[in-house]
Amino acid sequence: MTKNYEKAVDMLKDFMLPNNVLLKVSDLLLQEFNKGLSSACYNGPVVKMLPTFVRDVPDGSERGKFLALDLGGTRFRALCIDLKGDKCTIKATINYEIPESIMVGSGEELFDYIADCLGRFLIALGNMHRTLPLGFTFSFPCTQKGLDSAFLVNWTKGFNCSGVEGKDVVQLLREAVERKGGSVEVVAVINDTTGTLLWCAHKHRDCRVGLIVGTGTNACYMENLDNVETWSTDRDEPNQVIINTEWGAFGDNGCLDFLRTEIDRQIDENSINKGKQLFEKMISGMYMGEIVRRIVVKLANEGLMFKGNLSEKFKTPNAFKAKYVSHVDRDPKHKFTGAKIVLNKMGSEASDEDCDILKLVCERVSLRAANLVSAGVATILTKMKRNQTTIGIDGSVYQYHPHFKDLMIRKIEALTDPSFKFELVSAEDGSGYGAAIAAAVGVRWSR
Repeated sequence: MTKNYEKAVDMLKDFMLPNNVLLKVSDLLLQEFNKGLSSACYNGPVVKMLPTFVRDVPDGSERGKFLALDLGGTRFRALCIDLKGDKCTIKATINYEIPESIMVGSGEELFDYIADCLGRFLIALGNMHRTLPLGFTFSFPCTQKGLDSAFLVNWTKGFNCSGVEGKDVVQLLREAVERKGGSVEVVAVINDTTGTLLWCAHKHRDCRVGLIVGTGTNACYMENLDNVETWSTDRDEPNQVIINTEWGAFGDNGCLDFLRTEIDRQIDENSINKGKQLFEKMISGMYMGEIVRRIVVKLANEGLMFKGNLSEKFKTPNAFKAKYVSHVDRDPKHKFTGAKIVLNKMGSEASDEDCDILKLVCERVSLRAANLVSAGVATILTKMKRNQTTIGIDGSVYQYHPHFKDLMIRKIEALTDPSFKFELVSAEDGSGYGAAIAAAVGVRWSR
């Protein structure tokens, strides 16, 4: 271990969170959960705990073809599935990139773009004239007044379209489709965590938690209606509802300031939503690469990497991608294949010591993210008190990082009562397929 490496270890000590700190995080999150579920939180809770109006998981009786639209990041998807009980056939799925100009333009431009994509998808599907039940995954904080109505609270994940906050996104979608001369039967609007839970529950009947660790992070779980004081409609069976926690905003009231680092404050200062989504900014793929880049800049400025010489790319905000973190973390000990490929892309000539320190930085940033997510999951398991719970997980960080799942399993076990057994199940692309499942469950309820 070189002196530079030792100094880097010392500089990164604040990214190492011992179990007592993580248990404190879990306790604080539980307090925020309870505030969000309470009708007495008059100032508005930081962690919103939004009822989704999804009251059940699929039971195997669902039948028919269902469409889904999935908006939650830089990629937008349209898809179609054919359900015959436990059997699900994916008929078609097409991904569409969302230009940055659309992400920060007007709401009308965004929904017109979605309507255009849906129209092209239906042509490709050969289904231009028949209206199929549709589920809409809209993965931003929304308050709902029913299964097919969702009002945007605020944008996250790089979106900032004007004229949408406070509006019913289902109505905006319907109006956009009508402007294009079509019609749409939106049965359910959900977010990506709920979609992930429902997609996982189609095969794992005890799935009651949905988790996203990708561009952003969020979680949902099935809550007993008796605990949801904000629920104002019927309390018929089933006496439960999926709660969208919107835990990305955890810490926006300052309760996590004790563990935020200088780098975290820089990330927030340079974001388009300063002071918001502070928990998410320590975890998700949208920020993970930039956290690494800023640490590397600091190390280089102190002469601990690259002999103090930074490439132009390392000087460029957001040039270090989250996927680079996974590439570097995939390297075995003292092997630097991934690190050297990444550093070459970043325009840096690097020694083995530089590669070793970069791997250390990526490991520490990834480990902190996994530990914080695990503290959140432990909070949910502790609140639910189920003997066995399957947790459906999606998102690029979870799916592509080589160690994230193992890191989570170990830490959740360390933070949770051993009587609350759990299983982590990948629910890849669940945010989209789960919307179609939500539509199918909604159709079943309406019969």
